[in-house]
Amino acid sequence: MTSISVTVDRSRFLRMALAADAVITGGNGLIYLLAAAPVSGLLGTDAGMLREIGVFLLVYGAAVGFLAGRANISKAATQVVIAMNIVWTLASVAAVVTGLMEFTTIGAIWAIAQALVVGAFAELQIMGLRKAAR
Repeated sequence: MTSISVTVDRSRFLRMALAADAVITGGNGLIYLLAAAPVSGLLGTDAGMLREIGVFLLVYGAAVGFLAGRANISKAATQVVIAMNIVWTLASVAAVVTGLMEFTTIGAIWAIAQALVVGAFAELQIMGLRKAAR
């Protein structure tokens, strides 16, 4: 009788959550970098700052993508990603609530929507870490 070996990849959920984060973050960064002038007018932000955020998001997205593609996903590195996502979420909400950024209405809605997405990535990554640890 022949037996079939089945391997369960417990990090699959985490890998997918990190990969989705990397793609969305990188795409967002690319738009901010390449279309800073029209996007800044829509959101009510400074185009130069938007370009800087775009560069940061591209580098961050690439780092998260690299982490997602590793054979063994580092728990510590994933915790850093989660922490950074939580900080981004809170900072985005604070920027709207405090009026620190002079967003247009569309800009404020975008910042909150983006905060919700980034917060959801953090939650999915927390769930992924838990699943991988079982």
